Amino acid sequence: MADINAVKEKAKAQVDSMKSRIIEIAEHIFDNPELGQKEIKAQKYLMDELRKNGFTVQEGVGDLETSFRADFDTGKVGPTVAFIAEYDALPKLGHACHHHIIASSSVNGAIALSKIGAQVCGKIVCMGTPAEELMDAKGIMVRNGAFEGIDAGFMFHGGCKNNTNLIVLAVDGLEFSYRGKAAHAAAAPHEGINALDAVILLFNAINALRQQLKEDVRIHGNILKGGDAVNIIPETAVARFYIRSQQRRYLNEVVEKVKNCARGAALQTGAELEISVFEDPGNDLLKNRHLIQEFEENFESLGEKIDPAPFLLGSSDVGNLSYHIPVVHPMVKTAEDGCALHTQEFLDYGKTEVAYNGMIKGMKAILMTAVRVLLDKDFFQKTKAEFRESVSGL
Repeated sequence: MADINAVKEKAKAQVDSMKSRIIEIAEHIFDNPELGQKEIKAQKYLMDELRKNGFTVQEGVGDLETSFRADFDTGKVGPTVAFIAEYDALPKLGHACHHHIIASSSVNGAIALSKIGAQVCGKIVCMGTPAEELMDAKGIMVRNGAFEGIDAGFMFHGGCKNNTNLIVLAVDGLEFSYRGKAAHAAAAPHEGINALDAVILLFNAINALRQQLKEDVRIHGNILKGGDAVNIIPETAVARFYIRSQQRRYLNEVVEKVKNCARGAALQTGAELEISVFEDPGNDLLKNRHLIQEFEENFESLGEKIDPAPFLLGSSDVGNLSYHIPVVHPMVKTAEDGCALHTQEFLDYGKTEVAYNGMIKGMKAILMTAVRVLLDKDFFQKTKAEFRESVSGL
C-alpha cells in the first residue's frame, strides 16, 4: 500500500500550487451569480476548466440541463470518489450562501487529485449539481442514474464555524386542497360548504398537535387560496406546509399525523380533501463517522479547531444524496462567528481573506480524506459497511 501520509502531503502541496487559480474561479462564479436551473454560464465555465485538465465531461446528466459530470480515470483499480459542486445563487442577494466557494473547491479539488493521479487509484469525479436553493436536484440526479458507480461523495459548506456536527432537517412539502360548495354568504349560507373553514381548522389542528411533537420538528405553512369574494362561501381553499424533522423515520410519523389533521378538518366541514406533494421530499444528512473522523483529523492537522456543538443548517438536497452513498459534508469557516447564511453580511465575506483561507484549508482536508478512501481498502470497506447499516430498513 502506498504511504498514505506522503500522498496526503502531495495533495496539500498541489492545492497550494493552484491557489491563485482556485481563488480566480471562485471570484468568477461570485461575480456572475445565476439562479437555480439557469446556471448556464457557471456550468460552461466549470466544465471548460475540467476539460482543460483532462476530464471527460458530460453535460446535463440526470435530466437536469445545468448539471454535469466530469470523470478522470487513474488507470488503476480502486473506488470512485466524487467532489460535489454547487453553483446556484440566491434571488437578489447573489452568492450569500457561498456556493462560489463550493464550486471552486470541488472542481479544483477533483483537478488537484487528478494531478497526483499516479499516486492514487480508482476514478475521480466532479459532479455539478445545480439548483440546491430551489429543488431536490441531487435526489433527481440520483434517481436518474447520474451518480451511478460512485462510492463516496465529498464537499464542504461555507459558514461562520468549523463544524462537523451539522443538522440537515428532513423535509416534506405537502399541499392540502379542499373543495366545498359555493353559496351566497348572506342569503343562503346554509346551502354552502366552506372550504376556507376546513383550512382554518387544519391550521388550528396542527397548532394543537405541536404540543405532542419532539422539539426538533418544524411545521410552517401558508394559505394559497381562501376564496374569491367576501359574500360568497369559499368553494375552494388551498394551503401548503413544510414539515421538518432531524430524522426521516420520525418525520414520516409526523407527516401522517398532519394528514390526519387535514382529514379531520374535511370531516368536520363536509369538504372534499386532496393531498398532494408540491416539492420532492428531502432527507436528513446521514453522518458517516468514519469519514467525519478522518476529516476532523486532517483538518486539525492543519492547525484548525472544530466546534463540536450541533449546528442547524436547515434543509438541503445533500441529505438525499447521503441516503444513496456515504457523504462527508462539514462546514468550514468562511465568515466570522455569528454571521448567518443568506444575509447581506454573509455575502460581504464572499471575497475576503477569511473566505479564501477557509476554502483552501477545507480543500486540503477534504482531499486528504479522499486519499484515505482511495488508498486504504480496510477504511473504505468500514465506511461502506457503516453506510449500509445506516440505511438498513429505510
